[in-house]
Amino acid sequence: MTPDGLLNIVQQAIVIILIMVAPILASGLAVGLTVSILQATTQIQEPTLAFVPKIIAVLLAVMVFGGWVFSNVVQFTLQLWGEGLTML
Repeated sequence: MTPDGLLNIVQQAIVIILIMVAPILASGLAVGLTVSILQATTQIQEPTLAFVPKIIAVLLAVMVFGGWVFSNVVQFTLQLWGEGLTML
């Protein structure tokens, strides 16, 4: 394996990771922003109010997007194995 080939694989892996975690992080960000606005308007400064909805939103996003994330990981792994076998 050449250094350019390895760099290409690492670059593809980073892009796939960013694409896969984007919906999960976006849901946590949206819920966090909504809760922060709610806390600012009502002046309720309860720390658990900030964390519990975000945890629930992230868990729901993992349940919704989990199959899609898993299929992307499997597809990338099979692609790597296929390229590795052709290099032999």
